[in-house]
Amino acid sequence: MLTIYTPEVSLKRALTGLVMAGTATGLIAAGAAQAKVEGDTIVLGSANSLTGKYSSNGIDTQNGYDLAIKVINDKGGVTIDGKQYKLAVKYYDDESTPARTAQLLERLIEQDGVQYILGPYSSATTIAAAPVTEKYQVPMVEAEGASRALFNKGYKYLFAVLSTSEQYLSSAIDLAAEVAENNGKKPSDVRVAMVFENDAFSLDVRAGVMEQMKKHGMEAVIDDKMPADLSDISATLTKVKALKPDLLVVSGHNKGAVTAARQMKELQVEVPMVAMTHCEGAKVTDQFGPAADGYLCPTQWAETLSYSDEYFGSAADYDKLFRETFDGYTTVPYQAAQASAAVIVWKEAFEKANSLDPQKVRDAIAATDMETFYGPIKFSEAGNNIAKPMVLRQIQDGDYVVVAPSKYASHELVWPREAMY
Repeated sequence: MLTIYTPEVSLKRALTGLVMAGTATGLIAAGAAQAKVEGDTIVLGSANSLTGKYSSNGIDTQNGYDLAIKVINDKGGVTIDGKQYKLAVKYYDDESTPARTAQLLERLIEQDGVQYILGPYSSATTIAAAPVTEKYQVPMVEAEGASRALFNKGYKYLFAVLSTSEQYLSSAIDLAAEVAENNGKKPSDVRVAMVFENDAFSLDVRAGVMEQMKKHGMEAVIDDKMPADLSDISATLTKVKALKPDLLVVSGHNKGAVTAARQMKELQVEVPMVAMTHCEGAKVTDQFGPAADGYLCPTQWAETLSYSDEYFGSAADYDKLFRETFDGYTTVPYQAAQASAAVIVWKEAFEKANSLDPQKVRDAIAATDMETFYGPIKFSEAGNNIAKPMVLRQIQDGDYVVVAPSKYASHELVWPREAMY
């Protein structure tokens, strides 16, 4: 079992000189003449959402990257051809704007000489990033772009550790069908209300939901889109109050989740089952307390799952270390965990390739087949992780507990939802 290292100071302070800000000269000087390695440090690059509408998840992502960098370096770093290297990350802020993501990756590769990329936050920005890394034949291991649109283009340099987005809320449809049958009804009797952000990720989530609904013969009584700024879905919720569906499905990243939870509380919307993406990252339990009880929250990872590795130990060990390292987290967002897993993929690939050559490292990434604290990772030819399932957590008395699929469940489902407004 790994002995977990708990920093005596904040991780940001501990990483001074190892994780480089986008405007710092750090370990790489400006100019394409500089290679991807300086001395004994291998530099990864990332254009990530540190401001803009995805910033809270972007910060979770960076925290996950930074924690893995710290743990790997503390355990001796990366060994290639008998030489030990430290890892570092050069970050730029893409401001949650896909066009900016593409520009900054061009800068990282062309001007900064970075040959190894960690993905940005969100499907939209990753969709913008992938053609750039493909153009330069620079491998990218990404943790936050789940859209199926990323994996039908024939990309050879894109690898994603997470499950694809159509899986996020499809299990909620199956769960609603199961509940209906347990109560003497047909799955086709379930009435579904939906509201989604109009972006690649959420539209893929919707596609997965629609596919499962079709299997069960369900129909949507409400099928709305959120406004671009994700600031108001009261019109949808007013319809929900009037039509009284059995299940409300919501997907709009962190900001959309906050808007939905806040306005459901304000309007006192009562639905027997509510399934919503990004509950943890949006910190709905911290912000809305008992009003968030009963939400079903899809997750790529949970601390109760029986995953482990040599870097972090168990999923529970990772959860403990992350919360000890970063202030303000009562629940660790899966976005952070999968970001840490992406760094582990890089570490293992460098050592399997026994080389710094990007093409050899790319081939080692493609051959990845390993167990991690985050779950199994194995890439298809398209670059998506085909080894790891999604799970569904429910907020019960402020805690996130796994309720589906049943083989992974730690708790029974509470139904109907009993929020306290």
